[in-house]
Order: sequence, then C-alpha cells, then structure tokens
Amino acid sequence: MIHKFKVSLSPHVGTKETVFSVMRDVIIALLPIYIMAFVYYGPRVFIVTLLSVISALASETICNKIMRQKLSIFNGSALITALLFTLIIPPYLFWWQIVIGSSVAIVLGKMVFGGLGQNIFNPAFVGLAFLMNSWPIQLTKWGRTGLDSSAGASLLKGLDGSTGATPLEILKGQGYDKVIETFGGIKNLYSSLFIGTYAGTFGEVSVLAILIGGIYLLIRKQISWHIPFTYIATVYIAFLIMGQNPLFHILTGGLILGAFFMATDMVTIPITIKGKIIFAIGAGLLTVLIRSKGSFYEGVCYSILFMNAITPLINKISKPKRFGG
Repeated sequence: MIHKFKVSLSPHVGTKETVFSVMRDVIIALLPIYIMAFVYYGPRVFIVTLLSVISALASETICNKIMRQKLSIFNGSALITALLFTLIIPPYLFWWQIVIGSSVAIVLGKMVFGGLGQNIFNPAFVGLAFLMNSWPIQLTKWGRTGLDSSAGASLLKGLDGSTGATPLEILKGQGYDKVIETFGGIKNLYSSLFIGTYAGTFGEVSVLAILIGGIYLLIRKQISWHIPFTYIATVYIAFLIMGQNPLFHILTGGLILGAFFMATDMVTIPITIKGKIIFAIGAGLLTVLIRSKGSFYEGVCYSILFMNAITPLINKISKPKRFGG
C-alpha cells in the first residue's frame, strides 16, 4: 500500500509545453495583424517594432545583470511584450518615446516584480499607461500614411502633421451622427471598422486579422474563450442598455485586441473559470464606464490594468473549497 502513492511538490501535472512554445504561438497569432498593419502603414511598422524590441531586450538584459539573474531574453516573453506594445501605441511617436515606453513596460511592468510569472500587471499596458500620463497630447495623435515613402524619416523626426481623429475620438467630441457622416454612411462605417481603413494604432487596423489570430490561440488552447467572449458580451449588453450602438464600440479602438491578446495574459488573470468570468465582466463594465463617462475615449488599457490589480482578490473569492472543507 505504501508504494501506491507518490508524494511530491507541485506542479503535479506534467506537460511538454514550454514558455518558448507558448510565446511562439502568440507570435504566429500576431502575424496577421502585423501583415495588415504593413499594408496600411508600410515600413513604419518595421521601424517602430525594431525600436520597441531592441529597447525591451536591452532593458531586460540590464535588469538581469543588476538582479544577478540568469539571462531571460531567450524565453520570448520580452519579445512578446515589445510586439504587443508596438500594436497599442500611436504610430507617429518620437523615437525616444517608443524607447521609453517599451523599457518601462519591461522594467516597471515585469522586472520590478521579479521577472516573468511574478508580475501582476500586463507589461505592455504598463508601458502604454506611462506614456499616456507623461505625454497625453502625443498619445492622442493618429495618422494613416501607409503609402507615404517618407514614413520612416518622419518617424525619426516625430509627429509629421499627418494626423486624424479615431472613430472614438469623433464620437466623444462630436457625436455618433458625425461618425456616420465622416465614414460616408453606416455601411461604410462597419466595413471600415472591420477591415481597418481608419486612423488608429497598428493593432487596430483590422478586426478581421485580430480575430484570425485570436481563433488560432483558441485552437492551440493557449487561451480559453471565457475572458474574450465574456468581455465582448459585457460591453455589448452594457452599451445596448445605455441606448448606444454596441457593435460600433466593439469594433472600434483596442477592444478586440485587448479581449484576445491583453486580457488573456495567463500571468495576470485569475486561475479559475469563475474568476476569469468575473475578471472579464469587471473589465467590460469599466471599459463602458470610461468610454461613456470618462475623459479618455478608449478605456481598454486602464480597465484591464485595474482588474489585474484585483486579480489576487478574485482568486481568493473564486477558488473552490477543499474537498471535505
């Protein structure tokens, strides 16, 4: 009888999956988004991404040296943070703002907590939040000059004057009728939002591309459906009750990208299904609150960061009772 049981430390379930294999799947899922971003923004995508990646890898390497840790840049986590950060920032930032934001994402978003697996906030959103509070004017400037041959040069110079308002910004300042007028009718509005022919970040250029990547992650079981679908459904129902166009809000801004790629970060979300649903509902309601009542017209970044902060509490109230307890 004594040989039938083996006592060991957790984890008790083995898997062939590694951190690198998870990161590889995320990179594959991001490819459709980057392809569509290149279609609309051209070489600018590569320049911004390169600045972001180099800054992230350098920052993590320096932190590893200072903290006397084993070099961790080869597990792919810093690369993923840099790629996601690139997708959520305005494309017309000064080069040094990109460097600062990506570095902050790594240092304050991950390494100050001890490194991968110990951070409580989504690192990419930490970098974005830092930029939004440090340079709010530049973080609201948008443009779409994908066919502009001077795209790379204008990036190094900074904002080049080719800016435009996002759909959410138009809604906030001038109302929904103005949004429809700007896009030439409701039909053109939905097609533009779905395919991505409007001003926004690299990660907002195509909802279709984001969905392709999100479905890939679902098929690979790197994420579960509970958070993205509950998050989107919460936003839809809340705006429907408020008498606003829910589909417009779902297709605009970083909501779809946030639902599938940011809110599903396995390190910063609850561990139980019940907890994930609570997390998603909270993030959805906060997004609606910020978009409808707040001074910011987006809301996805801060709503997810806030829910990251209370994830330990959600884990505590949602964990199942011990058998016999």
